[in-house]
Amino acid sequence: MTDTNESATSAGASAPDERTPAETRRNTPGGGVRPAADAIEPSAPDEFGLVQAWWGDGKGKTTASLGMAFRAVGHGYRVHLLQFMKGGADSVEDVRGEYNTIAAVPGISYENTGHYGWHGMRDGSDEDDHRAKARGAMARAEELLAAAADADLTEPLPLDADPEAGVHLLVLDEVLYAVDQGLIDENDVLGLVESKPGNLELVLTGSHTEPTYLLNAADLVTEVRKVKHPFDAGIRARKGTEY
Repeated sequence: MTDTNESATSAGASAPDERTPAETRRNTPGGGVRPAADAIEPSAPDEFGLVQAWWGDGKGKTTASLGMAFRAVGHGYRVHLLQFMKGGADSVEDVRGEYNTIAAVPGISYENTGHYGWHGMRDGSDEDDHRAKARGAMARAEELLAAAADADLTEPLPLDADPEAGVHLLVLDEVLYAVDQGLIDENDVLGLVESKPGNLELVLTGSHTEPTYLLNAADLVTEVRKVKHPFDAGIRARKGTEY
């Protein structure tokens, strides 16, 4: 039996440890070709309409939702991010890196309705204000879902239009955590899911507790589990990674 490497070498190709960088790239699945980036033009998704829930005690729930948001925007879909309870602690600046990026990229917008500070963490913030802001965020989410229901989501939407004109993907960040903290009710979230128009992709994040009430209602449920976190070693939120 002839060794594959010997056969390739005898045919004139370099052995793996002798390949040039260009030869190595040519042997990758993409053939070493770097895909060109297209200009972002308004478009409409063919297969949106699912409900996603991202929960767990690990870092990465908001990060994952933002990754999907920017991926969708890259295809020309209209995206909006509505954040519940994203005020943060005193180690986090009020302007996060994603806000600056969103402002620079067409097709995506955001709102932060959260109180600066975290409910239940004894940071001196007004607990009643936390509850009022969470209820306000819920009312805003209902408005956005109603607007999406009125829009034709099978068609491209203007990238610079207000979210009231409809969006293809809506991220409700930390909404599940607001349920955990008793600021809103799980039935409120189920009501949002039930009122979702068929072509809207709805992404819900937050919660360290499994949102069992969503297991039948959601199409994708992902647990982001902590194995190790720098916070446990006393390392606070870092600019550029956590905010």
